[in-house]
Amino acid sequence: MVEGIFLGKSSVLVIAAHADDEVLGCGGTMALHAHQGDDVRVLLFTDGIGARGIISPNDLEDRKVAAREAASLLGVRDVFFKSYADNRMDDVGLLDIVRDIEAVTSVYAPDVIYTHHGGDVNIDHSRVHEAVLAACRPQPGGALKLLLFFETPSSTEWRPAASSPAFSPNWYNDISQTLQLKMSALACYHQELREFPHPRSLVAVGHLAAWRGATVGVEAAEAFELGWMINSHKKSIS
Repeated sequence: MVEGIFLGKSSVLVIAAHADDEVLGCGGTMALHAHQGDDVRVLLFTDGIGARGIISPNDLEDRKVAAREAASLLGVRDVFFKSYADNRMDDVGLLDIVRDIEAVTSVYAPDVIYTHHGGDVNIDHSRVHEAVLAACRPQPGGALKLLLFFETPSSTEWRPAASSPAFSPNWYNDISQTLQLKMSALACYHQELREFPHPRSLVAVGHLAAWRGATVGVEAAEAFELGWMINSHKKSIS
């Protein structure tokens, strides 16, 4: 039996720059949320392949198909696709990205959001991070209670610590029972995977999960940095 990671039903939104980032960063966690009955949705901003040169409409559709297949395996309810240019999100006004995020959060009112670490070497990752901070700033009466930043293999660890604040996890989700679901979902993006010892390989992703798990005494884990958490109590104190 897979145990839930939070008490009570949650509305969860994963906001990622590219299709495959969501699985690399928190695929096991998404499966945990879905298993306990949470509504899990994913917002993706770029196709993740446009920067490689000439691509066909079939290539773009194949990437969306892979994202939907991965989402289905993990129990994700919806996947939303935007059409920003791959590795060019710094050419777009931050306000445009913020408004796209707000368009989703205003409808679904997530109380948990996962997104990129701000120090990632990929410009799209850092741009999405900044937009999430702006779109999801705490407001009176706001639904969002938990904001977490995930690591993305082949981006987060490639940023030297001397260049930007390094990823320093202080939140771990035990994915021992959902790691295989994560790996199966990641295999949907087979065209994006590389051979070990590349960090974006199935072997390396498995090693990372094992190491993050060993760090906190479990078989496998996904690690996060806590953005902020609001712990509210409904009962009045008299």
